[in-house]
Amino acid sequence: MTASSPTLSIATTGDSRRRRLLVLTICCASIFLVVLDISIVNVALPDIRGTLHASVSGLQWTVDAYTLVLACFLVLAGATADRVGRRRVFQCGLALFGLGSLLCGLAPSIDWLIVARVVQAAGGTMLNPVAMAIIANTFTDPAERAGAIGVFGSMTGLSLALGPLLGGALVGTFGWHAVFLINLPFVAAALVGTVRFVPESRAARARRPDPVGQVLVMLVLGGIVCALIESSTLGWTSPIIVALLAVAAAGVVGIIYHEPRRAEPLLEPRLFRSVPFSSAIVMAVCALCGFGAFLFMTTLYLQDERGYSPLAAGLCLLPVAVPVMFLAPMSGRLVGTRGPRLPLLVSGIALAVGGAAATRLGPTSPLLAVLAVYLVFGVFLGAVNPPITNTAVSGMPRSMAGVAASLASASRQTGTAIGVALAGTIAGSALQGGATAFTRAEHGVWWTVCALGLVITALGLLSTGPRALRSAARAAARFDGNT
Repeated sequence: MTASSPTLSIATTGDSRRRRLLVLTICCASIFLVVLDISIVNVALPDIRGTLHASVSGLQWTVDAYTLVLACFLVLAGATADRVGRRRVFQCGLALFGLGSLLCGLAPSIDWLIVARVVQAAGGTMLNPVAMAIIANTFTDPAERAGAIGVFGSMTGLSLALGPLLGGALVGTFGWHAVFLINLPFVAAALVGTVRFVPESRAARARRPDPVGQVLVMLVLGGIVCALIESSTLGWTSPIIVALLAVAAAGVVGIIYHEPRRAEPLLEPRLFRSVPFSSAIVMAVCALCGFGAFLFMTTLYLQDERGYSPLAAGLCLLPVAVPVMFLAPMSGRLVGTRGPRLPLLVSGIALAVGGAAATRLGPTSPLLAVLAVYLVFGVFLGAVNPPITNTAVSGMPRSMAGVAASLASASRQTGTAIGVALAGTIAGSALQGGATAFTRAEHGVWWTVCALGLVITALGLLSTGPRALRSAARAAARFDGNT
């Protein structure tokens, strides 16, 4: 997203720091709700399966219909907000998200629920990138902006971590419908706050739509996720699965051919000349792929394999939530003062260690050992989001900060969708084979998570070195027409 008109920026109207913090709070609340609905639903999956008689693929689609729509349309929503008005799009997103939440809570069947999740996600796409653009144009001081982005980025980890705990309490007390209906009062409060405190703004020159690029992105992501989810039922040699993979491959070829030829493409190729930006995109996919797989498998492990109630399962995930509450703000401050390298290394190593340690868990593992493993995942989640967001936008001109942040956010949702699909594909079919078969199948998921952590560690080193930073400066210069 491009820079907003100076006359419409909060920071140039003389508004107080208090008003800027209120805007930050509203934006953080919006991203908290959007991301919360990725993780809060996981603990409700067994209850949904029992009530709506859903298959494992139906449960996967309950999560992935939401994350897939977010991944596909985040960048489009950000560009649209630049053109028609950020506050207007933000308000529409809140209203649509609330409507989708209501439809989810009233869903009488798994098909209804999946469709309602699509509606909910359509609203969510209008919140995340627009909130980021509002923050970037509200906090003009570089150090203050870095801190605000750090707080905003930490909301992703915090909401992912708190989701299972809140979901367990709601499902155990009121049933699975409550995990969606709880959004409604918060959406209403955010709408009121937006009207009162968030000023309208538009980009000085909005990016032109790229409908062909948008369709190509949908083909790639939809083809991959659909193939992963349905392969466990149809098999990898099924003509349908082969066709889906072929569609995804054709989409990749189309993107490589089409996007560099557009003046203002959906996927800006010049951004990928920056090693920090390219690394941030890969790290975002890996991080949320690992955590998406963790949440999906952990819910089934705790409730189906160990027989815990939703509330007990949510409480078992408290060791994930607690470190995030303390580490996420600390990670954001550390990124603002010393750069993203240390938080990236901590998060990558923690994910790798957590994945390897999870292979040792079984149906009768001591609860203390289970909680210790989850604590490691909490360290990973608490450290990872602020440095990824900062790495994506570092060195970029303000005119491209919104686009860079939107692509990083889309990559997170892509990672979550792939993680859930991959976990269900590897281990979902083993649910019917009993605890022993499920435990064996889990190992493939956990070793995959371990490998993802190692990738983050390597890229954390690569993307923060002097050579990488010079590549970011060269990429930024291309947008200024200096090279």
